[in-house]
Amino acid sequence: MKMKLIILGAPGSGKGTQTSRLKSMLNIPAISTGDIFRNEIKEGTELGKRIKKYLDSGQLVPDEIVIEVIKGRINQPDCKNGFILDGFPRTLEQARALDEIVKIDACINLAVPKEIIVKRLSARRTCRNCGEVYNLLVLRPKVDNICDKCGGPLYQRDDDKEEVIEERFRVYEKQTAPLLEYYRQRVPVITVSCNSVDAPPELITNRIIDGLKKLKLIS
Repeated sequence: MKMKLIILGAPGSGKGTQTSRLKSMLNIPAISTGDIFRNEIKEGTELGKRIKKYLDSGQLVPDEIVIEVIKGRINQPDCKNGFILDGFPRTLEQARALDEIVKIDACINLAVPKEIIVKRLSARRTCRNCGEVYNLLVLRPKVDNICDKCGGPLYQRDDDKEEVIEERFRVYEKQTAPLLEYYRQRVPVITVSCNSVDAPPELITNRIIDGLKKLKLIS
């Protein structure tokens, strides 16, 4: 069954973790604009050079470039049975542009209080090599500061430091939170709440799967 999903939630709500788990369980690719940007820059493509120019100057990548990237990605053969969009759309303008390209089947909304997010983000570590994400509270690596997947070193991203989190949350509330209302008017929304800093990721995943079953998107 084809299944085109988006996942929404504030920074630190667990979108990356849940997307990683769901793509394996549902056998559909996860699409992250951040991952695509990093790959294009690493490969030195023309698109990568354009993206790098904006990022190096501290600017947001313009919507038309982001849309171009997403459109190209979802037209790849591995997306024929669906996909999960993580980190896109971020604005109402991007959501409207996405509607022109593809019909979304459902929206997953991760509802996590700000105080939980602050604790989670402060404990998050990312692999410098492959980008795998860990959390020192609920998803620790087997060996301290070493990625289970590739053996690369783990580090704390600058935007996961406590002093930056408040600003990230403010931007989310202003820019991205209105997307929830936009999608509530258009597609089924599966809202999964988490009010505990040490809730195991599989608990949240199971609730999402239950929601997808209720919508008959999976059996």
